[in-house]
Amino acid sequence: MSWEQVLESDRKRVGFFMETGNADTFLLQLRQLNELIKLEWVNKGNCSSDFQTHEPKIILILDNASFHKRQDILSQVSQELTNFRLDFLPTYSPDFNIIELVWHSCKARWGEYPPSRLYVKSTLLTAYFNQ
Repeated sequence: MSWEQVLESDRKRVGFFMETGNADTFLLQLRQLNELIKLEWVNKGNCSSDFQTHEPKIILILDNASFHKRQDILSQVSQELTNFRLDFLPTYSPDFNIIELVWHSCKARWGEYPPSRLYVKSTLLTAYFNQ
């Protein structure tokens, strides 16, 4: 299936929160995400051995963190995770970055002393995605 053949009924939004880290952590977490997707795919009755050829297509929207764009990481993603397409937000576009919108809401609600980043990532952002 090509990227153009994705049906609206096949689309699914998934909130997968990545830990703070570096390029190696990023690649490891992409691999973990792929394994979660594979597990869900197999649980729907698909054969595990068919995953390489019929895997679901995943579009990841990323900010422009330097470790997201490291050439060795991009190369490994294109070789190992062929079902992933990495799309990057335009530079200097905080209005498109969900976490920036959440931080703005936190500051409006709590003033200069918003809750910790962990609370925001785990509680508020999860609630936002579930709406």
